[in-house]
Amino acid sequence: MRIIHTKLFRGHIFKIHNGATPKSSESDYWNGDINWITPEDLGHNIGKTIRDSRRKITLEGYNNCGVSIASSGSIALSTRAPIGHLAKVELPSCVNQGCRLLEPQEGCEDYWYYTLHSANSTLVSRGQGTTFMELPRQSLKSIKSSVPPPEEQQTIAAFLDYKTAKIDALIAKKKALLDKLAEKRTALISHAVTKGLDPKVPMRDSGIDWLGDIPAHWEALPLRRLVINVKTGSTPTGVNETHFDDKGMPWFKPGDFDNSLFLDNAEKRLSEEGVNEVRVFPPNTVMHIGIGATIGKVGITTLEASCNQQINSIICNEKLNPLYAVYYLHSIKEFIVKCGKYTTLPIINQDETKELIFTVPPVEEQEMITQSLLHEEEHINTQQNRINAVINKLLEYRSALITNAVTGKIDVRNFRLPEAEELVTHEE
Repeated sequence: MRIIHTKLFRGHIFKIHNGATPKSSESDYWNGDINWITPEDLGHNIGKTIRDSRRKITLEGYNNCGVSIASSGSIALSTRAPIGHLAKVELPSCVNQGCRLLEPQEGCEDYWYYTLHSANSTLVSRGQGTTFMELPRQSLKSIKSSVPPPEEQQTIAAFLDYKTAKIDALIAKKKALLDKLAEKRTALISHAVTKGLDPKVPMRDSGIDWLGDIPAHWEALPLRRLVINVKTGSTPTGVNETHFDDKGMPWFKPGDFDNSLFLDNAEKRLSEEGVNEVRVFPPNTVMHIGIGATIGKVGITTLEASCNQQINSIICNEKLNPLYAVYYLHSIKEFIVKCGKYTTLPIINQDETKELIFTVPPVEEQEMITQSLLHEEEHINTQQNRINAVINKLLEYRSALITNAVTGKIDVRNFRLPEAEELVTHEE
Protein backbone atom coordinates (compact mmCIF):
# COMPACT_ATOMS: atom_id res chain seq x y z
CA MET A 1 0.00 0.00 0.00
CA ARG A 2 1.33 3.45 -1.00
CA ILE A 3 1.62 5.99 1.83
CA ILE A 4 1.71 9.62 0.69
CA HIS A 5 2.22 12.21 3.42
CA THR A 6 0.36 15.54 3.54
CA LYS A 7 1.66 18.93 4.62
CA LEU A 8 0.23 22.40 5.10
CA PHE A 9 1.01 25.03 2.47
CA ARG A 10 2.20 27.28 5.32
CA GLY A 11 5.96 27.21 5.78
CA HIS A 12 6.40 23.53 4.94
CA ILE A 13 5.74 23.72 1.20
CA PHE A 14 5.72 27.41 0.23
CA LYS A 15 7.08 30.73 1.34
CA ILE A 16 4.12 33.03 0.68
CA HIS A 17 4.80 36.55 -0.63
CA ASN A 18 2.10 39.22 -0.35
CA GLY A 19 1.48 41.83 -3.05
CA ALA A 20 1.14 45.62 -3.06
CA THR A 21 0.93 48.58 -5.45
CA PRO A 22 3.34 51.52 -5.64
CA LYS A 23 1.73 54.98 -5.70
CA SER A 24 0.36 55.49 -9.21
CA SER A 25 1.07 59.24 -8.95
CA GLU A 26 4.83 58.62 -8.59
CA SER A 27 6.17 58.32 -12.13
CA ASP A 28 9.58 57.23 -10.81
CA TYR A 29 7.96 54.05 -9.48
CA TRP A 30 6.75 52.82 -12.88
CA ASN A 31 8.05 51.58 -16.26
CA GLY A 32 11.03 49.81 -14.75
CA ASP A 33 12.37 46.28 -15.20
CA ILE A 34 10.73 44.42 -12.29
CA ASN A 35 7.74 42.20 -13.11
CA TRP A 36 4.60 43.29 -11.21
CA ILE A 37 1.97 40.65 -11.90
CA THR A 38 -1.79 41.26 -11.51
CA PRO A 39 -4.90 39.03 -11.74
CA GLU A 40 -5.45 40.54 -15.19
CA ASP A 41 -2.01 39.37 -16.32
CA LEU A 42 -2.74 35.85 -15.07
CA GLY A 43 -6.22 35.85 -16.62
CA HIS A 44 -4.84 36.73 -20.05
CA ASN A 45 -1.84 34.41 -19.79
CA ILE A 46 -1.79 31.30 -21.97
CA GLY A 47 0.18 28.31 -20.79
CA LYS A 48 1.84 27.16 -17.59
CA THR A 49 4.42 29.95 -17.28
CA ILE A 50 4.41 33.74 -17.43
CA ARG A 51 7.47 35.73 -18.51
CA ASP A 52 6.36 39.38 -18.46
CA SER A 53 3.75 41.50 -16.72
CA ARG A 54 1.81 44.19 -18.58
CA ARG A 55 3.20 46.85 -16.24
CA LYS A 56 6.58 46.82 -14.53
CA ILE A 57 7.93 48.77 -11.59
CA THR A 58 11.30 50.35 -10.86
CA LEU A 59 13.65 49.49 -8.00
CA GLU A 60 12.49 52.71 -6.32
CA GLY A 61 8.87 51.62 -6.68
CA TYR A 62 9.72 48.20 -5.28
CA ASN A 63 11.48 49.70 -2.26
CA ASN A 64 8.52 51.96 -1.48
CA CYS A 65 5.52 49.64 -1.64
CA GLY A 66 6.30 46.77 0.74
CA VAL A 67 6.38 43.85 -1.68
CA SER A 68 9.02 41.14 -1.87
CA ILE A 69 10.43 39.46 -4.95
CA ALA A 70 10.05 35.71 -5.36
CA SER A 71 12.51 33.67 -7.39
CA SER A 72 11.87 32.23 -10.84
CA GLY A 73 9.84 29.02 -10.61
CA SER A 74 7.57 30.51 -7.96
CA ILE A 75 3.84 30.35 -8.61
CA ALA A 76 1.79 33.52 -8.98
CA LEU A 77 -1.78 32.95 -7.76
CA SER A 78 -4.69 35.39 -8.05
CA THR A 79 -6.45 35.61 -4.70
CA ARG A 80 -9.23 38.00 -5.78
CA ALA A 81 -11.01 39.20 -8.91
CA PRO A 82 -11.06 36.23 -9.47
CA ILE A 83 -9.55 33.59 -7.20
CA GLY A 84 -7.55 30.81 -8.82
CA HIS A 85 -5.66 32.06 -11.91
CA LEU A 86 -2.06 30.87 -11.69
CA ALA A 87 1.23 30.60 -13.57
CA LYS A 88 4.88 29.80 -12.83
CA VAL A 89 7.04 32.92 -13.14
CA GLU A 90 9.97 32.60 -15.53
CA LEU A 91 11.78 35.56 -13.95
CA PRO A 92 12.06 36.89 -10.38
CA SER A 93 8.80 38.80 -9.85
CA CYS A 94 6.49 40.56 -7.43
CA VAL A 95 2.69 40.93 -7.52
CA ASN A 96 -0.06 43.39 -6.67
CA GLN A 97 -2.46 42.97 -3.76
CA GLY A 98 -4.82 40.83 -5.87
CA CYS A 99 -2.24 38.03 -5.97
CA ARG A 100 0.25 36.13 -3.89
CA LEU A 101 3.50 34.47 -4.89
CA LEU A 102 4.08 30.95 -3.60
CA GLU A 103 7.79 30.10 -3.57
CA PRO A 104 8.34 26.31 -3.24
CA GLN A 105 10.62 25.37 -0.35
CA GLU A 106 11.00 21.75 -1.41
CA GLY A 107 10.24 19.32 -4.21
CA CYS A 108 9.34 19.87 -7.87
CA GLU A 109 8.00 23.28 -8.91
CA ASP A 110 5.89 21.81 -11.73
CA TYR A 111 4.29 19.33 -9.34
CA TRP A 112 3.27 22.20 -7.05
CA TYR A 113 1.86 24.10 -10.02
CA TYR A 114 -0.39 21.16 -10.85
CA THR A 115 -1.29 20.70 -7.17
CA LEU A 116 -2.51 24.30 -7.00
CA HIS A 117 -4.40 23.80 -10.25
CA SER A 118 -6.21 20.79 -8.76
CA ALA A 119 -7.01 22.77 -5.60
CA ASN A 120 -8.90 25.49 -7.50
CA SER A 121 -12.35 24.62 -6.13
CA THR A 122 -10.93 24.53 -2.57
CA LEU A 123 -9.27 27.91 -3.05
CA VAL A 124 -12.50 29.46 -4.38
CA SER A 125 -14.62 27.91 -1.60
CA ARG A 126 -12.44 29.58 1.05
CA GLY A 127 -12.92 33.03 -0.45
CA GLN A 128 -14.55 35.68 1.75
CA GLY A 129 -16.14 39.06 1.04
CA THR A 130 -19.25 40.90 -0.09
CA THR A 131 -18.18 43.38 -2.80
CA PHE A 132 -15.77 40.80 -4.23
CA MET A 133 -14.46 37.45 -3.04
CA GLU A 134 -10.90 37.29 -1.70
CA LEU A 135 -8.83 34.36 -0.44
CA PRO A 136 -7.33 35.41 2.93
CA ARG A 137 -3.67 34.60 3.57
CA GLN A 138 -4.59 32.50 6.60
CA SER A 139 -7.00 30.37 4.57
CA LEU A 140 -4.35 29.81 1.90
CA LYS A 141 -1.77 28.83 4.53
CA SER A 142 -4.09 26.26 6.10
CA ILE A 143 -4.65 24.19 2.94
CA LYS A 144 -3.08 20.73 2.99
CA SER A 145 -1.45 18.95 0.05
CA SER A 146 -0.23 15.45 -0.76
CA VAL A 147 3.57 15.25 -0.76
CA PRO A 148 4.90 12.23 -2.66
CA PRO A 149 8.68 11.58 -2.77
CA PRO A 150 10.63 14.08 -4.93
CA GLU A 151 11.30 11.53 -7.71
CA GLU A 152 7.59 10.74 -7.94
CA GLN A 153 6.72 14.46 -8.01
CA GLN A 154 8.95 14.83 -11.07
CA THR A 155 7.35 11.82 -12.75
CA ILE A 156 3.84 13.13 -12.06
CA ALA A 157 4.80 16.53 -13.48
CA ALA A 158 6.33 14.94 -16.61
CA PHE A 159 3.22 12.78 -17.09
CA LEU A 160 0.91 15.78 -16.78
CA ASP A 161 3.07 17.94 -19.06
CA TYR A 162 2.83 15.23 -21.72
CA LYS A 163 -0.89 14.52 -21.32
CA THR A 164 -2.06 18.13 -20.96
CA ALA A 165 0.00 19.19 -24.00
CA LYS A 166 -1.93 16.65 -26.09
CA ILE A 167 -5.28 17.82 -24.66
CA ASP A 168 -4.35 21.47 -25.16
CA ALA A 169 -3.44 20.79 -28.80
CA LEU A 170 -6.89 19.28 -29.38
CA ILE A 171 -8.55 22.26 -27.67
CA ALA A 172 -6.50 24.68 -29.80
CA LYS A 173 -7.77 22.96 -32.98
CA LYS A 174 -11.37 23.25 -31.78
CA LYS A 175 -10.88 26.93 -30.91
CA ALA A 176 -9.43 27.54 -34.38
CA LEU A 177 -12.70 26.16 -35.80
CA LEU A 178 -14.63 28.58 -33.58
CA ASP A 179 -12.49 31.46 -34.90
CA LYS A 180 -13.30 30.45 -38.48
CA LEU A 181 -17.01 30.33 -37.69
CA ALA A 182 -16.80 33.80 -36.09
CA GLU A 183 -15.03 35.10 -39.22
CA LYS A 184 -17.71 33.52 -41.40
CA ARG A 185 -20.45 35.17 -39.32
CA THR A 186 -18.81 38.60 -39.57
CA ALA A 187 -18.31 38.24 -43.34
CA LEU A 188 -21.95 37.17 -43.88
CA ILE A 189 -23.27 40.10 -41.86
CA SER A 190 -20.96 42.66 -43.50
CA HIS A 191 -21.86 41.53 -47.01
CA ALA A 192 -25.62 41.42 -46.31
CA VAL A 193 -25.81 44.95 -44.82
CA THR A 194 -23.53 46.61 -47.40
CA LYS A 195 -24.23 44.66 -50.63
CA GLY A 196 -27.60 43.02 -50.00
CA LEU A 197 -28.79 39.49 -50.78
CA ASP A 198 -29.12 39.76 -54.59
CA PRO A 199 -25.72 39.31 -56.31
CA LYS A 200 -27.12 40.73 -59.60
CA VAL A 201 -28.47 44.00 -58.17
CA PRO A 202 -27.08 47.17 -59.85
CA MET A 203 -24.55 49.00 -57.65
CA ARG A 204 -23.56 52.64 -57.20
CA ASP A 205 -20.86 54.59 -55.38
CA SER A 206 -22.07 55.40 -51.88
CA GLY A 207 -19.89 58.53 -51.75
CA ILE A 208 -18.35 57.22 -48.51
CA ASP A 209 -14.74 56.07 -48.94
CA TRP A 210 -14.79 53.33 -46.32
CA LEU A 211 -18.22 52.04 -47.42
CA GLY A 212 -17.62 51.76 -51.18
CA ASP A 213 -20.36 50.62 -53.57
CA ILE A 214 -23.87 49.84 -52.34
CA PRO A 215 -27.02 48.69 -54.18
CA ALA A 216 -28.28 51.50 -56.43
CA HIS A 217 -31.71 51.65 -54.77
CA TRP A 218 -30.28 51.95 -51.21
CA GLU A 219 -29.58 55.18 -49.36
CA ALA A 220 -26.58 56.04 -47.18
CA LEU A 221 -27.76 58.28 -44.33
CA PRO A 222 -26.52 59.50 -40.93
CA LEU A 223 -28.15 57.63 -38.07
CA ARG A 224 -29.78 60.86 -36.76
CA ARG A 225 -32.22 60.68 -39.71
CA LEU A 226 -33.23 57.14 -38.81
CA VAL A 227 -33.93 57.42 -35.08
CA ILE A 228 -36.37 58.90 -32.61
CA ASN A 229 -33.49 59.56 -30.23
CA VAL A 230 -30.08 58.40 -29.02
CA LYS A 231 -29.46 58.72 -25.28
CA THR A 232 -26.89 57.41 -22.82
CA GLY A 233 -28.03 55.32 -19.91
CA SER A 234 -27.85 56.31 -16.25
CA THR A 235 -27.06 54.98 -12.77
CA PRO A 236 -29.20 55.31 -9.63
CA THR A 237 -28.02 58.17 -7.42
CA GLY A 238 -25.81 56.93 -4.62
CA VAL A 239 -26.16 53.30 -5.78
CA ASN A 240 -27.26 51.23 -2.78
CA GLU A 241 -28.90 47.86 -2.23
CA THR A 242 -32.43 49.31 -2.18
CA HIS A 243 -32.03 50.23 -5.86
CA PHE A 244 -31.78 46.59 -6.90
CA ASP A 245 -34.08 43.57 -6.93
CA ASP A 246 -33.26 40.17 -8.46
CA LYS A 247 -36.73 40.09 -10.06
CA GLY A 248 -36.74 43.71 -11.20
CA MET A 249 -36.07 45.54 -14.46
CA PRO A 250 -32.83 44.63 -16.36
CA TRP A 251 -30.08 47.26 -15.96
CA PHE A 252 -27.42 46.53 -18.55
CA LYS A 253 -23.69 47.17 -18.24
CA PRO A 254 -20.94 46.39 -20.79
CA GLY A 255 -20.17 43.13 -18.97
CA ASP A 256 -23.66 41.85 -19.86
CA PHE A 257 -22.93 41.96 -23.60
CA ASP A 258 -21.76 38.72 -25.20
CA ASN A 259 -21.94 37.48 -28.80
CA SER A 260 -25.72 37.20 -28.73
CA LEU A 261 -27.87 39.72 -30.61
CA PHE A 262 -30.50 39.79 -27.90
CA LEU A 263 -30.07 41.30 -24.46
CA ASP A 264 -32.14 39.35 -21.97
CA ASN A 265 -29.91 38.67 -18.97
CA ALA A 266 -28.51 41.52 -16.89
CA GLU A 267 -26.33 40.86 -13.85
CA LYS A 268 -28.16 43.68 -12.04
CA ARG A 269 -31.90 44.32 -11.97
CA LEU A 270 -33.57 47.45 -10.67
CA SER A 271 -36.15 47.69 -7.91
CA GLU A 272 -39.05 50.11 -8.23
CA GLU A 273 -36.95 52.66 -6.33
CA GLY A 274 -34.05 52.10 -8.73
CA VAL A 275 -36.29 52.42 -11.80
CA ASN A 276 -37.41 55.86 -10.59
CA GLU A 277 -33.75 57.00 -10.62
CA VAL A 278 -32.84 56.06 -14.22
CA ARG A 279 -33.82 56.40 -17.88
CA VAL A 280 -36.04 53.54 -19.02
CA PHE A 281 -36.05 52.33 -22.63
CA PRO A 282 -38.75 50.34 -24.47
CA PRO A 283 -38.36 46.83 -25.92
CA ASN A 284 -36.42 46.73 -29.23
CA THR A 285 -34.05 49.46 -28.09
CA VAL A 286 -30.61 49.06 -29.69
CA MET A 287 -27.94 49.30 -26.99
CA HIS A 288 -24.42 50.13 -28.16
CA ILE A 289 -21.34 50.32 -25.91
CA GLY A 290 -19.72 53.73 -26.35
CA ILE A 291 -16.64 53.59 -24.13
CA GLY A 292 -13.89 51.27 -22.98
CA ALA A 293 -12.36 47.98 -24.02
CA THR A 294 -15.67 46.64 -25.37
CA ILE A 295 -16.60 49.77 -27.37
CA GLY A 296 -18.74 48.85 -30.38
CA LYS A 297 -20.46 45.79 -28.90
CA VAL A 298 -24.17 45.90 -29.60
CA GLY A 299 -27.42 44.14 -28.73
CA ILE A 300 -31.19 44.64 -28.77
CA THR A 301 -33.49 44.58 -25.73
CA THR A 302 -36.37 42.14 -25.62
CA LEU A 303 -38.03 43.83 -22.62
CA GLU A 304 -38.39 47.29 -21.12
CA ALA A 305 -34.93 47.94 -19.68
CA SER A 306 -32.32 50.45 -18.54
CA CYS A 307 -28.53 50.67 -18.82
CA ASN A 308 -25.59 52.56 -17.40
CA GLN A 309 -23.93 55.62 -18.91
CA GLN A 310 -21.32 53.63 -20.83
CA ILE A 311 -24.05 52.58 -23.24
CA ASN A 312 -25.77 54.61 -25.98
CA SER A 313 -29.42 53.59 -26.36
CA ILE A 314 -30.90 53.97 -29.85
CA ILE A 315 -34.64 54.06 -30.51
CA CYS A 316 -35.22 53.60 -34.25
CA ASN A 317 -37.91 55.36 -36.28
CA GLU A 318 -40.05 53.76 -39.01
CA LYS A 319 -37.20 53.91 -41.58
CA LEU A 320 -34.87 51.60 -39.63
CA ASN A 321 -35.51 48.03 -38.50
CA PRO A 322 -33.92 47.73 -35.00
CA LEU A 323 -32.51 44.27 -35.68
CA TYR A 324 -31.05 45.47 -39.00
CA ALA A 325 -29.44 48.33 -37.03
CA VAL A 326 -27.84 45.80 -34.65
CA TYR A 327 -26.41 43.82 -37.56
CA TYR A 328 -25.14 46.98 -39.25
CA LEU A 329 -23.45 48.28 -36.09
CA HIS A 330 -21.86 44.86 -35.61
CA SER A 331 -20.45 45.06 -39.15
CA ILE A 332 -18.74 48.42 -38.50
CA LYS A 333 -17.42 47.62 -35.02
CA GLU A 334 -13.76 47.88 -36.11
CA PHE A 335 -14.45 51.22 -37.80
CA ILE A 336 -16.04 52.51 -34.58
CA VAL A 337 -13.03 51.37 -32.53
CA LYS A 338 -10.70 53.23 -34.91
CA CYS A 339 -12.73 56.44 -35.05
CA GLY A 340 -13.48 56.59 -31.31
CA LYS A 341 -11.78 59.50 -29.53
CA TYR A 342 -9.06 58.43 -27.13
CA THR A 343 -8.22 59.87 -23.73
CA THR A 344 -7.41 56.96 -21.45
CA LEU A 345 -10.18 54.90 -23.15
CA PRO A 346 -11.80 54.95 -26.61
CA ILE A 347 -15.09 56.88 -26.58
CA ILE A 348 -17.92 57.51 -29.05
CA ASN A 349 -20.61 59.73 -27.52
CA GLN A 350 -24.28 60.01 -28.45
CA ASP A 351 -23.75 62.93 -30.86
CA GLU A 352 -20.99 61.06 -32.71
CA THR A 353 -23.18 57.94 -32.76
CA LYS A 354 -25.90 59.97 -34.50
CA GLU A 355 -23.44 60.90 -37.27
CA LEU A 356 -22.53 57.31 -38.15
CA ILE A 357 -23.44 56.58 -41.78
CA PHE A 358 -25.89 53.70 -42.23
CA THR A 359 -26.82 51.83 -45.38
CA VAL A 360 -30.60 52.02 -45.70
CA PRO A 361 -32.44 49.49 -47.87
CA PRO A 362 -36.24 49.73 -48.11
CA VAL A 363 -37.83 48.55 -44.85
CA GLU A 364 -39.16 45.37 -46.48
CA GLU A 365 -35.65 44.50 -47.66
CA GLN A 366 -34.24 45.20 -44.20
CA GLU A 367 -36.67 42.59 -42.86
CA MET A 368 -35.57 40.07 -45.53
CA ILE A 369 -31.89 40.67 -44.67
CA THR A 370 -32.45 40.20 -40.93
CA GLN A 371 -34.44 37.00 -41.46
CA SER A 372 -31.74 35.61 -43.78
CA LEU A 373 -29.01 36.45 -41.25
CA LEU A 374 -31.00 34.94 -38.37
CA HIS A 375 -31.28 31.70 -40.35
CA GLU A 376 -27.53 31.67 -41.09
CA GLU A 377 -26.73 32.45 -37.46
CA GLU A 378 -28.88 29.58 -36.24
CA HIS A 379 -26.78 27.20 -38.34
CA ILE A 380 -23.51 28.75 -37.12
CA ASN A 381 -24.68 28.70 -33.48
CA THR A 382 -25.48 24.99 -33.75
CA GLN A 383 -21.94 24.29 -34.96
CA GLN A 384 -20.45 26.51 -32.25
CA ASN A 385 -22.47 24.77 -29.53
CA ARG A 386 -21.25 21.35 -30.67
CA ILE A 387 -17.62 22.50 -30.69
CA ASN A 388 -17.95 24.18 -27.28
CA ALA A 389 -19.46 20.99 -25.85
CA VAL A 390 -16.37 19.05 -27.01
CA ILE A 391 -14.05 21.72 -25.56
CA ASN A 392 -15.85 21.59 -22.21
CA LYS A 393 -15.51 17.79 -22.08
CA LEU A 394 -11.80 18.05 -22.85
CA LEU A 395 -11.37 20.67 -20.10
CA GLU A 396 -13.24 18.48 -17.61
CA TYR A 397 -11.04 15.51 -18.53
CA ARG A 398 -7.92 17.68 -18.20
CA SER A 399 -8.89 18.88 -14.71
CA ALA A 400 -9.81 15.36 -13.56
CA LEU A 401 -6.54 13.97 -14.89
CA ILE A 402 -4.51 16.58 -12.98
CA THR A 403 -6.42 15.98 -9.74
CA ASN A 404 -6.16 12.20 -9.99
CA ALA A 405 -2.43 12.35 -10.72
CA VAL A 406 -1.43 14.73 -7.90
CA THR A 407 -3.60 12.94 -5.32
CA GLY A 408 -2.30 9.47 -6.23
CA LYS A 409 -5.62 8.13 -7.53
CA ILE A 410 -3.76 7.05 -10.65
CA ASP A 411 -0.30 5.56 -10.31
CA VAL A 412 2.11 7.08 -12.85
CA ARG A 413 5.40 6.02 -11.23
CA ASN A 414 6.29 3.89 -14.27
CA PHE A 415 5.54 6.63 -16.82
CA ARG A 416 8.18 7.36 -19.43
CA LEU A 417 7.97 9.67 -22.44
CA PRO A 418 7.55 7.71 -25.68
CA GLU A 419 10.92 7.30 -27.39
CA ALA A 420 10.08 9.47 -30.40
CA GLU A 421 9.14 12.36 -28.14
CA GLU A 422 12.26 11.84 -26.02
CA LEU A 423 14.33 12.18 -29.19
CA VAL A 424 12.59 15.40 -30.20
CA THR A 425 13.09 16.81 -26.70
CA HIS A 426 16.83 16.03 -26.74
CA GLU A 427 17.25 17.59 -30.21
CA GLU A 428 15.52 20.78 -29.08
